[in-house]
Amino acid sequence: MVEDGVTIKELPMNERPREKVLSYGFSSLSNAELIAILLRTGTRKESSIQIANKLLIQLNGLKNILNSTLEEITSIKGIGPTKAVQLLTAIELGKRINQSTKDEKYTIRSPQDCAEYLKYEMSTLCQEHFVCLYLNTKNQIIYKQTVFIGSLNASIVHPREVFNTAIKKSAASVICAHNHPSGDPTPSKEDIDVTKRLVECGKIIGIELLDHIIIGDDKYISLKEKGYL
Repeated sequence: MVEDGVTIKELPMNERPREKVLSYGFSSLSNAELIAILLRTGTRKESSIQIANKLLIQLNGLKNILNSTLEEITSIKGIGPTKAVQLLTAIELGKRINQSTKDEKYTIRSPQDCAEYLKYEMSTLCQEHFVCLYLNTKNQIIYKQTVFIGSLNASIVHPREVFNTAIKKSAASVICAHNHPSGDPTPSKEDIDVTKRLVECGKIIGIELLDHIIIGDDKYISLKEKGYL
C-alpha cells in the first residue's frame, strides 16, 4: 500500500510494481498495482497506485472495470483520455485473447466445461443474459446466441427463440446458461420454471436440453445436477 504523498519513485525498489514483476512475476501484484503499470504515471499529488485504487473504489471493484466506458474512467481525477484508452485497450485485448481460445470447436463433457467456457464473459455482466449453446452430436459447440437480456421469467424466455435457432443450425442438443449479477447462482423459482418448460418443448421437438447453468462469482450451479432436468 502506498502512503499518502508517497510517489512510486520514493518506494523501496522491491515494492515498485514494475520491479516486483521482474523479481516475482505478475501474480505478486495487487489489482491496483497492475492497473498502475497500465496508467504509467500519477499526478503531482497522487501516485499511479493511489489513482488505481480510486478507480477500483469508484467503480466498485475489478469486475465493473471490464464493462466500464471511457467517460466513467476519465471521471476519475488523474486519468485523462490517453490513460483511459490504454486501460480499455488492455481490457479489450484480454477479451479477444479469451475469445480466441474458443474459436475452435469446444467440447462440453460436463457442467464444469460449460461454466469454464462462459464464466469469464458472463460473470462480469451487470444485467442477466440468457445464452444458448448449440451442440452437434459430439457435444461440440457449433453456435452461441444471447437470447435475451433482462430478468428471467417463463413469459420472456420463449422456447420458440431457443429451438428455432437449434433447428436452423442443425443442432443435436442445447445448453442454456444465464448469470446472476448478485454473484449468487442459487436458482430462483423462475429459473426452475423456465428450465422445465424448455425441457418439455425439447422433448416434443426432438432436440434435448442437456443442462441449464447459472453463473455467479467464481461459482456456478447446474440444474441438471440439481435434478431439475
